[in-house]
Amino acid sequence: MKPATLLHALVLSSALTFSHAAEEEGFKPMFNGKDLSGWVNANCAPETWSIKDGVVSCTGIPTGAMRTEKQYENFILECEWRHLTSAGNSGVFVWGSPISAPGVPFLRGIEVQVLDHGYMAKADPKKPRWFTTHGDVFPIHGATMEPHGEHNGQRSFPSEERSKPSPEWNHYRVEGRNGTLTLAVNGKVVSGGDKCFWRKGYLALESEGAPVEFRNVRIKELPSTGATAADSAPLDQGWKHLYNGLDLRGWHLPTAVESKWKPSNWNLKLESTGGQPGQALWNEAQIGDGEFIADFQLPKGADLSKPCTGFYVRGGDKPAVLIGAGSAPIVFGADKVKAGKWYRVRITLAGTKATATLTEPQDANPQVIEGTLENTAKGAVGIADLGSPVTFANFFIR
Repeated sequence: MKPATLLHALVLSSALTFSHAAEEEGFKPMFNGKDLSGWVNANCAPETWSIKDGVVSCTGIPTGAMRTEKQYENFILECEWRHLTSAGNSGVFVWGSPISAPGVPFLRGIEVQVLDHGYMAKADPKKPRWFTTHGDVFPIHGATMEPHGEHNGQRSFPSEERSKPSPEWNHYRVEGRNGTLTLAVNGKVVSGGDKCFWRKGYLALESEGAPVEFRNVRIKELPSTGATAADSAPLDQGWKHLYNGLDLRGWHLPTAVESKWKPSNWNLKLESTGGQPGQALWNEAQIGDGEFIADFQLPKGADLSKPCTGFYVRGGDKPAVLIGAGSAPIVFGADKVKAGKWYRVRITLAGTKATATLTEPQDANPQVIEGTLENTAKGAVGIADLGSPVTFANFFIR
């Protein structure tokens, strides 16, 4: 090689090395190696997430998420993950909401799929491809994105098959810049999307049915590109989740009705009682002025000409919000609720004024009804048993 050519090559190599080193500077660990400081258990049981010797462990039960305390806009996130069983399912949520979206256990946001190869057995070879196990990226539950490369709907498929099966470790590098998201699997960018909405929000790890581990989770924040409030997920307002997805810890359950209330993963099911009302299920959390959220789904064929379910606040002797027909400060009847669909009711209390907002999943036009309460003293929240089977989920209070 000529001296001039050699000199040019050395200069170029030095420049690339310096550029790479500069890019890698500024990373910070997202876990301290000892506990889960800096993270919020969004809607799982206390034992779902743990950390030991720097490895973050998830049991996979119930389905839900653990998210960051702070929001992120532009960043580079790196992590290693592995499933401990074949066909394991998990994910990394990007630019997510502070609590689960209505009618589901997942945060609204962009999901970076963490899926083991064994899951492919569930695919129907006769149908068009709708998922892979090598790093799909896609928006969920109200989020939107323009996918890169081959895709199905808004789901970006990876350009190469690079992930390793359980129990091997995989490396992900997720970059979010001004609403563009890219995923590198084991060293090469394979999938992503543009015009992500939101483009600022919480980061989260997902629990979805199988044990999974994460390690060497680190992040480098990049300069802001001016994400507005409209571009961003809502900020956490201090919500506390009340149902852990495993059992009824924190709820007062009369012995006589134990068999009627069934924890079922992220759902809590009230079984049919032949039309006979029963005792309410009360949570130990209390509220004076504040808010209470609950999701519910009536079974198909439910008779909304009768009272179907309801929600107590402040330890009252009758529901503050009633679903179906009947008498209560606030009633959502058959003209507002359809059997078989999920709804979220958000009850806001300020003195004697109660405001209930009823929202369908991904619906931008919630229904709002105001009512008047007699009791203003702080008291417990509860769920009515009005004799009808109901499935509940996502209880939060603040």
